[in-house]
Amino acid sequence: MFETHATRDLEGWLSLFSSAQMPVLRQTARRLDEARQHIDRVTGRDITDIVLQDPLLAIRVLAYIQSCGSKRLRSDITNIASAVLMLGVEPFFRKFEDPPTIEATLSRKPQALLGVLQVILRTQRASRYAHDWAFARHDMNVEEVALAALLNDLAEILLWCFAPEQAIEIRARLQSGRTLRSSSVQQEVLGFPLADLQLALCRAWQLPELLTMLMDSRSAHLPRVQNVRLAVNLARHSVDGWSDAAIPDDFAAIESLLNISRETLLARLQLPPELVPRLAAPQTAGAEGSSRRA
Repeated sequence: MFETHATRDLEGWLSLFSSAQMPVLRQTARRLDEARQHIDRVTGRDITDIVLQDPLLAIRVLAYIQSCGSKRLRSDITNIASAVLMLGVEPFFRKFEDPPTIEATLSRKPQALLGVLQVILRTQRASRYAHDWAFARHDMNVEEVALAALLNDLAEILLWCFAPEQAIEIRARLQSGRTLRSSSVQQEVLGFPLADLQLALCRAWQLPELLTMLMDSRSAHLPRVQNVRLAVNLARHSVDGWSDAAIPDDFAAIESLLNISRETLLARLQLPPELVPRLAAPQTAGAEGSSRRA
């Protein structure tokens, strides 16, 4: 575990996270080990499916690919399937053998472990939404969009792993003031919003410009970026249930992006039947007590 300090500046946090050995989910390590035992039957698609459930393994794979090969070749690798194809099955397992796990890293910090697992669950949900909507939009590269949603909260995940005290403080402040904006609280605790660290990490790890753009709210006018942003927002607002006051706004924006009705959207979301009647009718969002925005 790394020692962290609240006075660390953006460059300091960037250096900390860039030098850290990224852990993966224990379930990911188990699935990789099982696949390795049947390496003669494992395909690139099998590996890709494992990687795309774990944002930290996904960023490890992308960062490694960007560190090798020509600039022209690296620019073509914008999804995990292409990265695995470039590496090959056996070299992949050699490179990512016996990774540390998040559960072991945070074994003595149960509150931080719960926090990071909650964020990862949220990113997994966002990735599923983004994939489904990109497919519905006939996007040329659905996995790029899903991957961008999976990695959107990477900086927050890393904060929970390597600076749990700061992550816990941010969450406590947000819970004590339900109308506070996440970015403002992050600014108070860290000296900058996590979105700034996220983009700095993308640049430091030389992630493909396309992926960086898909995670950058400054490109929000582009349909693919809207796809990612709306998936992230809905996952954030629904992770604790479907009563958040911001959800009607989310639904309206998604319906506009996909050009579908509320009924069709609810069917795509595969919600429990008992929730559908309450969510079926368009509502007026933005009322008093609505969810804080990031």
